[in-house]
Amino acid sequence: MKIAILSRNRSLYSTRRLVEACEQRGHEVHVIDTLRCYMNIASNSPEIHYKGENLVGFDAIIPRIGASITFYGTAVVRQFEMMGVFSVNESVAITRARDKLRSLQLLSRKGIGLPITGFAHSPDDIQDLIKMVGGTPLVIKLLEGTQGIGVVLAETRKAAESVIEAFLGLNANIMVQEFIKEAGGADIRCFVVDGKVIAAMKRQAAEGEFRSNLHRGGTPELVKITPQERATAVKAAQVMGLNVAGVDLLRSDRGPLVMEVNSSPGLEGIEKSTGKDIAGMIVSFIERNAKPNRTRTKGKG
Repeated sequence: MKIAILSRNRSLYSTRRLVEACEQRGHEVHVIDTLRCYMNIASNSPEIHYKGENLVGFDAIIPRIGASITFYGTAVVRQFEMMGVFSVNESVAITRARDKLRSLQLLSRKGIGLPITGFAHSPDDIQDLIKMVGGTPLVIKLLEGTQGIGVVLAETRKAAESVIEAFLGLNANIMVQEFIKEAGGADIRCFVVDGKVIAAMKRQAAEGEFRSNLHRGGTPELVKITPQERATAVKAAQVMGLNVAGVDLLRSDRGPLVMEVNSSPGLEGIEKSTGKDIAGMIVSFIERNAKPNRTRTKGKG
């Protein structure tokens, strides 16, 4: 098979491992910088060009679309789909998962456990917004933030008011969420491929830090998840319509709560903590499913 990995940096661990997994299985693999793609949008023969060449003959693509290039990246994925190329994660599903507010609304509609979350536009509503999520401490999140950036823990009402006012004053879109104290600064990343949790790791925040992201100094370790956590992760990925997803859960007194569903989950932490060949499992999924014009939108919304 001829497989393209849409990645801006071929030296990243995840990209390198996917290349290795493709080559080990005898596939022809190309790493393509998403932002260097340019498109001829025509109903009779859509094309994608890359560094002066017409990209043709691909059987499948693996989108590794960074959050900062979601708009252009999903347009490129959509163009491949128009050409009948199978995408590991479809453009609609990636867009759906990247919109944090929309994704939580979709998950909530399907009855999936979530932290109590508030969203507002006017500074006049801050007092009731804080009350709505159960008071302080609470977590304030930029909707456009990734890897723990733009996430603030406000421990007092005064601090919460100040941070929310500052963000709203900058016309930033934010969510306010209850702080799950019993999680102890840890979350669980469930790696879902083709409707199954194939690996899971616990990410523990560094001392003095509440964000467990590995980019923020969190440490990964192998964890055994419960049947309820497994079912929640699988359902969350299905609601987003993602074939490959990293579902982040918090362990709370009322069961697992979904924090986020990631459409381009990193492989390094999960492979090293579990010892599993995650990249190989993704390529195996492609081998089972990559058929011409197989792309179709899954999930709702």
